[in-house]
Order: sequence, then structure tokens, then C-alpha cells
Amino acid sequence: MRVLVLHSHPVEESYGAALHRQTIESLRQAGHEVDVCNLYAEGFDPVLSRHDRLIYHDYPDNTELVKPHVERLQRAEALVICTPVWNFGFPAILKGYFDRVWLPGVTFELVNGKVKSKLQHIRKVAAVLTYGADPFRAFVAGNPPKKIVKRVIRAQIKPFAPVTFLAHYDMNRSTEETRKRFLARVKSQMERF
Repeated sequence: MRVLVLHSHPVEESYGAALHRQTIESLRQAGHEVDVCNLYAEGFDPVLSRHDRLIYHDYPDNTELVKPHVERLQRAEALVICTPVWNFGFPAILKGYFDRVWLPGVTFELVNGKVKSKLQHIRKVAAVLTYGADPFRAFVAGNPPKKIVKRVIRAQIKPFAPVTFLAHYDMNRSTEETRKRFLARVKSQMERF
């Protein structure tokens, strides 16, 4: 299966980068073809410009500035998001990726005023996330990243598509043991993806 792995952490030596490396290694070990999309390393521009917004609904013109990313998404059969959660949301670069690449004509189209998915070729989704907050604080805040992965993205591909959600909460008080245990969990889950 062709798996698009979206990564958004600016520090190569971070625990998030270690999770990203483990995710890629485990997916390849399982026999998947992995397309590694490291948004920071690739210098992705997350800013939706005035021009981008004016042509937002004009497919295929709306894809011109992000065409390589659109093509990668269209080739994917599965999606894995490997990112930290900052301020109860995705890093700006990842949010900008969704704003600029998940466009009308690419990920959805409007048919009689209703949204129709164009991501039916993506059969599975997974998220490998780290939170500074503990589970209770994330719950109280509504846990937007979890809802985006398990509800919004799932609905955009297939309402009953399998979703793997892996989160290491409370990174602010994590230990070597908790990080090791979570890394092993990611390894195991991605080898079975």
C-alpha cells in the first residue's frame, strides 16, 4: 500500500522526529511503499495567500502552486500524520498544508450544495501525536486534533475507514520510560498498519 506520511516538527533531534523515523521504518518493514512528506524539511509554505483564496474553488487552477503535493495525495492509498500538538492544535505548517492542498476538486467537490469526497482511494488513516497536556486537559479543551483525525478526516475519505489514533499525552512530564513505551507501541501498530 502507498502510504503518505505527513510530518511537521522543526527539530530533527526531537522525540517527534524519532517517532517519525520509527513510523517510516515500521511501515517499510511491513512492506508498504512510503512517501515521506516532511513539511519543514521540504520548506512547505503554509500561508494561504490572497491569490490562493481568490481561486480556491477554481479547479484545477487552485492546484498550480501546490501541484506536487496534490499529486502525492492523489497517489496515496493510506495517510499517516506524525506531529506534535501545540496549543491544542496542529502546528501552523500542517494546518497550512490542509488549507492549501486539501482543495475543492482535489479532496472534495460540491454536488448540489453537498460535499462529496474525492479521497475514496485512501483506505486507512493513522495519527502519531504528542501532547504537552495530559488526557484530562486535552478532553476539557475538546481535543480538536483527535476529532479532526477520527471524525473530519475519516469522513473525508470513508465514514467507516479504519483509523489508528496513537497519542503520547503529558509530554511535559514524560520520562524515558514513557517515551520508550510509546515508541514501542508506534512500532507495533505501524508494523500491523
